[in-house]
Amino acid sequence: MITHHPSLLRPPVLTLRAGALGWRPTAPAFLSTTVSAPPPPPLLRLRPLRAAADGASPISGDGGKRVVPPPSLQAALLGFVRSNFLPLALVGGVILGLLDPTLGCLAHKFSLSKYSTFGIFVISGLTLRTKELGAALEAWPAGLYGLASILLFTPFLAQFVMQIQFFPPEFIFGLAMFCCMPTTLSSGVTLTQLVGGNSALALAMTVLSNLLGIITVPLSLAKYIGAGAGVSLPTEQLFRSMVTRLLIPLIIGKVARETSKGIADFVDRHRQGFSIASAVLLSLVPWIEVSRSRSLILSLEVKAFVVALTIGVILHLALLAFNAAILQVLSRLEQKGESVFAKKEYARAVILVASQKTLPVLIAVVDQLGGALGESGFLVIPCVAAHINQIIIDSVIVNWWRQRDQHFANTK
Repeated sequence: MITHHPSLLRPPVLTLRAGALGWRPTAPAFLSTTVSAPPPPPLLRLRPLRAAADGASPISGDGGKRVVPPPSLQAALLGFVRSNFLPLALVGGVILGLLDPTLGCLAHKFSLSKYSTFGIFVISGLTLRTKELGAALEAWPAGLYGLASILLFTPFLAQFVMQIQFFPPEFIFGLAMFCCMPTTLSSGVTLTQLVGGNSALALAMTVLSNLLGIITVPLSLAKYIGAGAGVSLPTEQLFRSMVTRLLIPLIIGKVARETSKGIADFVDRHRQGFSIASAVLLSLVPWIEVSRSRSLILSLEVKAFVVALTIGVILHLALLAFNAAILQVLSRLEQKGESVFAKKEYARAVILVASQKTLPVLIAVVDQLGGALGESGFLVIPCVAAHINQIIIDSVIVNWWRQRDQHFANTK
């Protein structure tokens, strides 16, 4: 009869290591009378360790964990490109148009920008997951404020932008139009997820603002831009264009996703590929517009670009400050319990999403205006810069929020 647990007789790790050296410890005498010794373990053949490339041992002194080598330069560059593909694609399109406008002018001749905009919103519909929208119902007051800020309050800033005297005036017109746009299609939701905000609320504001923007954008442009520039914008034509080039492709993509589980699964497995395709399609438009206006763009002073870039940065910081201040005020108005506006996950979602503006809708609008406000290239360039700036600024803010949350978690 066995009177002792086998693990007390021969620890397997000790036996294995000792056996590798050609010596096997025996059980104590008072145990060997009651339990027969197990068969000796097979001898292990020691293999020479392969030297690491940097001369370091693969075994560290922190418990035997393998030292992870630093990523190579190629891997680091590839990771950077993947994480920043959209701004790199937009900048690349502008540079390519300035270097050689031939292909861009040819693409304009065949109206490639119209098909690229259509493709962008088909992809948006394919990648749009709306099952989480119900989770945003709890925060409906925050979502309602977010929609009002995106579609009503921030477009109101366009009339102040229009008061800036600047040459070329198209730079100012473009930034003022940018104020009238709905929120971004993906970056706001992505940044909300990174910072631990309520992604369902962010997604709800994104979907609804872009759908309602089909109605509000033409009206805002006519009220704040057309009147300020002294031109009459084709509001009805703009509305029809946004329906055919934005809403219909979005519905096509969404219907395809909802009616076919295979398509939905394929899109979800290759979301990064679809994101890259959307970025490439989006970069085609500034490439085409810059190619068309290359001679005029090169005639401008660098100072004009720097000033337009600065105005775009100030504009985005103003939107962030405005939304943060209003949420702070609203959080103090509710007396019973914790206000929805005071909850960190809701407030951050609203601040990020309500302060960003989308570039694809603006590009569709500029293409439809047909030069009513001046050179299309001049209208697009400051907005491309403003779009890139808002992603960079909000990424810095998200990183700061995450570091602060980590600090608070460590001090508890």
